Amino acid sequence: MPGTTDKTAIASTLIEALPYMRRHAGATFVIKYGGHAMGEEHLARDFARDVVLLKQVGINPIVVHGGGPQIKAMLDRLAIKSEFVDGLRVTDAATVEVVEMVLAGRINKEIATAIQAAGGKAIGICGKDARLITAERLSRRRRDPGSAIEEVVDLGFVGEPVAIDRTILDLCAQSEIIPVVAPIGAGPAGETYNINADTAAGAIAGALGARRLLMLTDVKGVLDGDRNLLPWLTLHQVRALIADGTISGGMIPKVETCMHAVEAGVGAATILDGRVSHALLLELFTEHGIGTQIRREPPRGAVGADPGNG
Repeated sequence: MPGTTDKTAIASTLIEALPYMRRHAGATFVIKYGGHAMGEEHLARDFARDVVLLKQVGINPIVVHGGGPQIKAMLDRLAIKSEFVDGLRVTDAATVEVVEMVLAGRINKEIATAIQAAGGKAIGICGKDARLITAERLSRRRRDPGSAIEEVVDLGFVGEPVAIDRTILDLCAQSEIIPVVAPIGAGPAGETYNINADTAAGAIAGALGARRLLMLTDVKGVLDGDRNLLPWLTLHQVRALIADGTISGGMIPKVETCMHAVEAGVGAATILDGRVSHALLLELFTEHGIGTQIRREPPRGAVGADPGNG
């Protein structure tokens, strides 16, 4: 009969997914959204559909997004120069105005609109709304390569979260609304701070005691020395891989964010490839997932058993 194979495959997929849907019903998932997944139209559409489905099956998704390429494009248009220190954009008064305009304005509303086009109800907010994210100025120390003298680098209006007020997120959880959060925070005097999206997502997940922190990136996850994906890691294993150089470069701050979130009470944090269509569903509703899950203890049954969803 035509189409029987396709229908059987669909039925098998639903049967596999159902236990995970039941397991996660009522849970809060914080999703950091950025990279190519946000820049390519078909991936953005798939992401929006995934988030709507999570809400429809009883999960409480919270989206925290970045927007580095879009910020750079706007700064270039306005002929505003910026530099980076340890991956963080030095943000002066002129730059922070552009950052807020792009993140809390254009990008935030585009994502909320995409979720609504997929059948959901979304609200675009930033960390300044309802005192969601209180931040303080972040500074970095670096050693001058010529003199070897350590100096403090002023990053300007770059902040780090010091307090999360969950009120507005709790209200959304009790409704049909999916919150979409731009990582802009407010200082004690009301000053605006640009916050790294990974850091903001981790802080929100920790404050909520979320079951999952999901970090959509442009890599598969954490790879071993032979470039094979590691499906899960304990906190101890992550520290060992950083120490021996297996985890290096830009992956270090990502895994550190995941570790801090788990230490703050998040059930598990996963780094996964946002370039894969329906990455969220594949990670959450299949037996082994597709990314690297960081957790306190090995998953049930150890040696790879249920790494993506344990």
